[in-house]
Amino acid sequence: MNGIYTILLLCLSNVFMTLAWYGHLRLQQTGVTSNWPLIGVIAFSLGIAFFEYCCQVPANRIGFQGNGGPFSLVQLKVIQECISLIVFAVIANFLFQGQSLHWNHAAAFLCLVAAVYFVFME
Repeated sequence: MNGIYTILLLCLSNVFMTLAWYGHLRLQQTGVTSNWPLIGVIAFSLGIAFFEYCCQVPANRIGFQGNGGPFSLVQLKVIQECISLIVFAVIANFLFQGQSLHWNHAAAFLCLVAAVYFVFME
C-alpha cells in the first residue's frame, strides 16, 4: 500500500508543482496577473508550491526503503520525473491549448519509460 500512497501523493504534488511553475503564465494571458509585480507572482507561486511540498515530502518518506517503503532513492526520483512529465503534458494541453505534443515529445517520454524500466531492474 505504501507504493500506491507514494504514487498518488506524487501525482497530487506534481499537479501543484505544475500550477505553481506555469499556472501564473495562464493567469497572465487571461489578464488576472498581468499587472502584478514579479514579487507578487513569485509569492503566489510559492503559496501554491507549499501544497506541493505538503504532498511531496510525505510521498518520499512513505515510499523510501529506509522508512519501510518499497522504493530506493533513485527509483523515487525516476518515478517523480515521469509523473511530472505526464502531469505537465495534461495540464499544458488543458491550460495552453495552443501547445501541441509532437513526435519528439513522445520519443522523449518513451525514453523516460525506459529509464523507469532500467531503474527497477535488479
